[in-house]
Amino acid sequence: MYFSVVLNFCAAVGFSQTNLMPVTHYVFPEFTKGIVLMKNGNENEAIFNYNSLTEEMIFDNRGTKLALGQLEMIDTVFIGFRKFIPKDNSFIELVLKAKYSLYVAYKCKLNDPGKPAGYGTTSQTSAITSYSKFFTNGMVYDMKLPEGYGTQPFIEYWLYKDGKLNKFISIRQLSKLFDEHESVFKAYIKKHDVNYENQSSVVELIRSLQNN
Repeated sequence: MYFSVVLNFCAAVGFSQTNLMPVTHYVFPEFTKGIVLMKNGNENEAIFNYNSLTEEMIFDNRGTKLALGQLEMIDTVFIGFRKFIPKDNSFIELVLKAKYSLYVAYKCKLNDPGKPAGYGTTSQTSAITSYSKFFTNGMVYDMKLPEGYGTQPFIEYWLYKDGKLNKFISIRQLSKLFDEHESVFKAYIKKHDVNYENQSSVVELIRSLQNN
């Protein structure tokens, strides 16, 4: 299925399936059925996954991986019971819809060890060249990475409060968004094990704050 909203696409390029690392740069372990809801009310079904390395919503078109484009025309992408909302040139997931709505942006860094340069070092130039080939030959859209590539998935939160989206990358930054609930915030943090990397603990913290 082709989408009229697809702006960019990249065919998946085959490569050796030996010595491949488990998928870490996609949000879902496999491509999953979903629906694109357009702002004009139209809906399109496809098999989706979110690539946190390129920060693109990818769908599988008969074995070819394509990226959704013209995001300004898209309202929501539903994958299972999860909702992804376009923001700028990527997507954020709505994880809590309430008085203070919470969104998560999925991101990922790619580490290329490069090639040996002697005396136990690696060549940065080789690493940059290999990194570039990784993107241009389509491997970035595959579900597994070649041996030697390491990834560092991470998340950023966006909180909808006071009529705007506010990004925070630590619990300390979140506390500054709730100066009016400082005592409640500190009491909750002291009593509960709130971990920035643990979405459920952050969601429960937000729930607690909006009930006060």
